[in-house]
Amino acid sequence: MSNLYIVATPIGNLEDMTLRAIRILGEVDFILSEDTRVTGKLLNHYEIDTQMISFHEHSGPEIFEKIASEISDGKSYALVTDAGTPGISDPGSRLVNFLRGKESAGELSDLEITPLPGASALSTVISAAGIHGTEFYFAGFIPKKKGKQTFLKSLSDLTEKFGAVVFFESGHRILKTIQGIEEFYPETKTEPKIVLAKELTKIHEKIIRGTSSEIIEFLEDEKHQKGEFVVVVE
Repeated sequence: MSNLYIVATPIGNLEDMTLRAIRILGEVDFILSEDTRVTGKLLNHYEIDTQMISFHEHSGPEIFEKIASEISDGKSYALVTDAGTPGISDPGSRLVNFLRGKESAGELSDLEITPLPGASALSTVISAAGIHGTEFYFAGFIPKKKGKQTFLKSLSDLTEKFGAVVFFESGHRILKTIQGIEEFYPETKTEPKIVLAKELTKIHEKIIRGTSSEIIEFLEDEKHQKGEFVVVVE
């Protein structure tokens, strides 16, 4: 049987690792890693010595073909990302679709793609955000330049349709992004409520809730701009 395991890894705290994930990472033949230095720290922590192979958004077609060939020969792979669940804002979906394509073409048989649930910044922030209703729109990493203004202008309509919008943002852009939300939100509507989650599960984790102006005031202190952020807009 040909196996690819999609393995969720911690988004910060190394203890947020399932027993099943630890076992699978130790049993597979290879681990596909977004950044081997990051994954290496996790593997060292759990005394796992499985060989890592670099696999990221810039990986060329040759690595896809190599993976398919070795899976066809009975080798097993685990796919991990730097933090969280693969396939969300990373190249994991490309690999899954590539292998499924090989299977459909008859070039790969008995393919098993097995997801191992675990840490996710998305589900973590949703659990603490207190979102009203049962729907939300997940935008992943929003555009850095081209398309960013268009996205910010669309937030009002998206929140009206889905109730809430969730996206990821980096520390050096977070202040301008929240300022953009305030700038482009229609004056005819109530100032948006925002949940700002910083460095989830890490030592300096902080989750605050407020209006866009209150969040901007918080972020104007430069020490609050460090880290990775998940933003929920209602």
